[in-house]
Amino acid sequence: MADRPASLTYPLGSSPETGDFLEIAPGVRWLRLPLPFLLNHINVWLLRDGDGWAIVDTGLFTSTTREIWKMVFAEYLDQAPITRILVTHMHPDHVGCAGWLARKFGVDLWMSRDEYLLCRILVADTGKPAPPEGVRFYKGAGFADQDLDRYMEHFGAFGRVVSPLPESYRQLREGLNISIGEYQWRVIMGRGHSPEHACLFCEELNLLIAGDQILPTISSNVSVYPTEPLANPLEFWFESLHRLRRTLPPDVLVLPAHGKPFHGAHTRLGELISEHQSGLDKLRAFCQEPRRALDVFPALFKSRINDRNLIMATGEAVSHLNYLVENGEMTSRRDKASVNWYQMCQ
Repeated sequence: MADRPASLTYPLGSSPETGDFLEIAPGVRWLRLPLPFLLNHINVWLLRDGDGWAIVDTGLFTSTTREIWKMVFAEYLDQAPITRILVTHMHPDHVGCAGWLARKFGVDLWMSRDEYLLCRILVADTGKPAPPEGVRFYKGAGFADQDLDRYMEHFGAFGRVVSPLPESYRQLREGLNISIGEYQWRVIMGRGHSPEHACLFCEELNLLIAGDQILPTISSNVSVYPTEPLANPLEFWFESLHRLRRTLPPDVLVLPAHGKPFHGAHTRLGELISEHQSGLDKLRAFCQEPRRALDVFPALFKSRINDRNLIMATGEAVSHLNYLVENGEMTSRRDKASVNWYQMCQ
């Protein structure tokens, strides 16, 4: 993840070491947790809440992460109580430890409704065999037999790194104002990367806890999944990015889930919009002839697609193709082998 000094500025300088924290504003602490991926960290946030602390996002539910949390509670928070757990969205690096923490401290979990319910469904799928709808979806995208076998082998792994959620929760919704300690945090919803992603904006501190909605150096994955194969999340993503540009002050300090806090939100939002528009333009040129979803990877991605990122790349490719189909620019047909072919309208 390379910084972009020409368009963004990083006022806090260095990042905290893994498992360490920095105080970045009164009552706001930045904690970095490890991830076992190429994207090797997640930023989570501790907000002073009266005599205790509220936690925003939680890291994967792994023994390594749990040990770091235990150390944080003992050494950095002086045994102060945890008051609540807030989760921006249901991806495992954000929600993984949420259920464990909520039960450990007997506190409420705050999430948006769609994220909470979908997370519970995915945890419940853990260990189940892959559904035929999933196999049909990826076969339609052009998966070879070995790719389908790998999908079926790894299906249902979500709950292995996500602690089961509590049976009740507090709902985060658009425009909700939450008092956390001395400050008010307003919920701003985004869609596209996940169904109902909650950002938290504090006007007094001029801070935005952005989750994955605005990242400084990478674009969040915007994917279609087998549960809704004709979905158009890219339309929602564009709508969310434009609305954030209208809503946020230009000088807000963005606290992203990955990378470093930065100034330049409006610039970065413009870059994210342009990146996807450029991808659509490349697809318009590339799909003058019929193409499968797997065929369009060179038009959308600079990095090499391999076994580890094939599912994400496929979902993102289908999201761009569905966008063009829904806008009437492209047609889609399924052949006798149940493979989908996409072509620009002539």
